[in-house]
Amino acid sequence: MNDIEKSLAWYRDVLGCLEKERWERDGKLAGAEMRAGAVAFYIEQDDWKKGRDRRKGEGFSIYCTTAQDVDALAATIKARGGTLAEEPQSRPWGSRDFAIVDPDGFKIRIGSST
Repeated sequence: MNDIEKSLAWYRDVLGCLEKERWERDGKLAGAEMRAGAVAFYIEQDDWKKGRDRRKGEGFSIYCTTAQDVDALAATIKARGGTLAEEPQSRPWGSRDFAIVDPDGFKIRIGSST
């Protein structure tokens, strides 16, 4: 994460996650566990060992499933100020999903569990 506080605020305010636990390293915030139902995201501050300006999240996505109505969830995220990378759509294999990108470029796809 480029800015751990900004990322945690995004997961809380846009995705609607609750902060379950925080941890520190050398007296500074190092990360937190963010929960949305049964989904847990563990967000950690980058240590910059691979360079500060490298691109993150490219070619990578996180897929989460939910029992919630995917269209309603997407609408809630947009109402909270989130921008969808992909609007909800039905897939040939029977699920429905949408995508959103976090502040560091990680794509999160949220789909129906039924």
